[in-house]
Amino acid sequence: MFTNKPLVKVLCKLTALLGSILLTFVSLNSFADDHEGYSQHPDKRVYELRTYTTFPGKLGALETRFRDHTMALFAKHGIENISYWKPLEQPNTLVYVVAHPSLAEAAVAWQAFGTDPAWQAVYAASISDGRLVADINKVFMTKTDYSPLP
Repeated sequence: MFTNKPLVKVLCKLTALLGSILLTFVSLNSFADDHEGYSQHPDKRVYELRTYTTFPGKLGALETRFRDHTMALFAKHGIENISYWKPLEQPNTLVYVVAHPSLAEAAVAWQAFGTDPAWQAVYAASISDGRLVADINKVFMTKTDYSPLP
């Protein structure tokens, strides 16, 4: 039907992007609905635990990317850096926690971060010798009312 191939590519990418945004909001709303009534700490922020498993030999490059660029870009988009760790028993792994005012604001912040030209340039440069991350796991959490952390 369409003979303008660049336009078709753009339309396909736009459709995929809109679909992923819709899925994000649906899943975040579902998460919020399923977790109402849990005892919460007075701190109502939503915490996100992320675990990145890198390809062998790429953890150092990932740490450099976070240290030199990613953390500042997170802050720029309202993603609060909480803490970062390297598990002793899991090589090639970075674990970190960030915070968001709400699940909806997390979705908006991640979308803005992912489409930021500065991030796209940093990402492209960092993978010029091959992708760094093999797998990402994420979990959204709220503090319990008995959590000792402030």
